[in-house]
Amino acid sequence: MAGRRKDQRSAPRSTQRKTQPNVSAWRPPVPGVVEVFHAHYTEYAYPMHVHDAWTLLIVDDGAVRYDLDRHEHGTPHDTVSLLPPHVPHNGSPATPDGFRKRVLYLDASRLGDELIGPAVDAPDLRDPVLRRRVGQLHAALALPGDELEAESRLTLIGDRLRAHLRPGTGASGARRDPVLARRLRELLDERIVPGIGLDEAAALVPAHPAHLVRAFSGAYGIAPHQYLMSRRVDRARRLLLAGDSPAEVAGATGFYDQAHLTRHFKRLVGVTPGRYRASGART
Repeated sequence: MAGRRKDQRSAPRSTQRKTQPNVSAWRPPVPGVVEVFHAHYTEYAYPMHVHDAWTLLIVDDGAVRYDLDRHEHGTPHDTVSLLPPHVPHNGSPATPDGFRKRVLYLDASRLGDELIGPAVDAPDLRDPVLRRRVGQLHAALALPGDELEAESRLTLIGDRLRAHLRPGTGASGARRDPVLARRLRELLDERIVPGIGLDEAAALVPAHPAHLVRAFSGAYGIAPHQYLMSRRVDRARRLLLAGDSPAEVAGATGFYDQAHLTRHFKRLVGVTPGRYRASGART
């Protein structure tokens, strides 16, 4: 017995607890986005697997190494990686501290099957503008209420990805189209409270969504989603000064909730809706 107890005491025990992965995933109400996935892995390695959607990946900390079509690739923090559907790949940390990544899974409505081959040949794209836009899209998807912004950013990202994969077929720069821009502005003015999706607006105008966004931004120096939020905030200011509560104003002006109103109101006015309302009561 004593010998057995000694063996038990001398048996090695791990003193380190494995770090559990930190992940979050959701499906936003944005056409073309199958899933948003954020993760921080320190030890986990993906086995070979496939997806039925396009994988648009950015790494915020650390780096990932992966095999795609029997070729090794890596994703430093300044790279945007686009992995095509139905092509096996794996993934593992390339640094001792692991990696933190943000991923969008996109369906074929955003990138067609004809781009699978070029993406297999060149999945890692060094493009600071594209990298920044993908990060902005993740920010727009993080909270509900900014779907028009997300759709607009996703449309421009898709255009830039196609330009990388098929040079000469992507965006050729903004083309002035004041008539189209005015038609979209009129449509946004009609839909201030209910809002409108980019695909619906493009069908009504009609125009390609990417051209629609560029034409509006070129004509007015502001993106369509920024214009819509500005109009909503203007209405909110009037209602707040009339004595309505921020919660009432949020619902009456098209914001998702009071937090959504507060975020955009403070960005444009510099103070919260509550403080703005209180300032009017003192005059």
